[in-house]
Amino acid sequence: MLTLAICFFYLPCAFGRRKKAPGMSETILITGGAGFIGSHVSRLLLERGHRVRVLDSLIDQVHGGRGPTLLDDEVEFLRGDVRDEASLVPALKGVDSVIHLAAEVGVGQSMYAIDRYVSVNDLGTAALFQQLIHRPVRRVVVASSMSIYGEGLYRDADGNLHEDVLRPPRREGDTGWDPIDAQGRPLVPVPTTETKRPNLASVYAITKYTQERLTLTLAPAYGMEGVALRLWNAYGPGQALSNPYTGVLAIFASRLHNRQRPMVFEDGQQRRDFVHVGDVARAFLLALEHPRAAGQVYNVASGEDRSVEEVALSLARAMGHPELGPEITGRARSGDIRHNIADISRIRDELGFSVDRDFEDDLAELAEWVAQQQAEDRVAEARQELEARGLVA
Repeated sequence: MLTLAICFFYLPCAFGRRKKAPGMSETILITGGAGFIGSHVSRLLLERGHRVRVLDSLIDQVHGGRGPTLLDDEVEFLRGDVRDEASLVPALKGVDSVIHLAAEVGVGQSMYAIDRYVSVNDLGTAALFQQLIHRPVRRVVVASSMSIYGEGLYRDADGNLHEDVLRPPRREGDTGWDPIDAQGRPLVPVPTTETKRPNLASVYAITKYTQERLTLTLAPAYGMEGVALRLWNAYGPGQALSNPYTGVLAIFASRLHNRQRPMVFEDGQQRRDFVHVGDVARAFLLALEHPRAAGQVYNVASGEDRSVEEVALSLARAMGHPELGPEITGRARSGDIRHNIADISRIRDELGFSVDRDFEDDLAELAEWVAQQQAEDRVAEARQELEARGLVA
């Protein structure tokens, strides 16, 4: 009786609600679900027999004043802000699980739109859980980011691993871009595992880590399951081409679509992992349904890394503009990291996630989609914003 009383005091609304087993048909809320990743996730959930509800504020920077044009007709759409109780209460009614995508994205912009990023990303997550206290769900899956690692994992010439690599601020006359050890020897990037300590190099990274920790702390405290997916660079049809702070491939595609050369910071040799949005959607489905995912953090990537210059050249060829090679600026942005290569062995071994795609074929698919779109090139405007604030060196 005492145990029951304590549990009732701690979880006032967890009783009386039958928790469905994973894999059964559920009603799933996707916050921020009307955009690029959310639309692909919702489509996959519908195919699995789930009912999907989306709460999205349709901000102009992402949606350009348009409605939820990427969503299937079967999706129940609610327009509202995740920070707003009046929007959250009806959005959560009858919901069994939540996929939390609502966030401002972009490292560069986060370094000057500080209050907006912290408000939407962190206050928004707090507001969501404030409501989930009273109407708990089975599982909450939050979209985190590879940015929380800062620089990825490195190995020095003696074979020692380095977790907390920092590049000093760029100074006039500096010629090298890669991190070095205390003896001045270059460090070599190696795949980054989920066990690497966070190294938060931007406001965006700080907010994504806070979203992640709020989810993994509060979900189990109120009888729910939390999962965090650290996403690498997602690409594919549906990206916001007119948003100059979105994924790098979308930014490059917008430039090429407008017959402009892609703009690449530093020397273009920084290495990233690019993961197709279809694979990202499958990772969310696994994180939602797999029993083993509860309480865990997973990298979501392709497991292959490429230089940013290489990717710009490949996309230019795919879009039929091989002559529009990248403009290498030789300048650095505050908050950017040099290399981050993903280790995806945990999500592969524990959840069965796998990637079997041809990058060049996927770029051809992206190019075909972009050719049918209208894209306003705002990259120069975004660069001017950063330079005016001293965030480009």
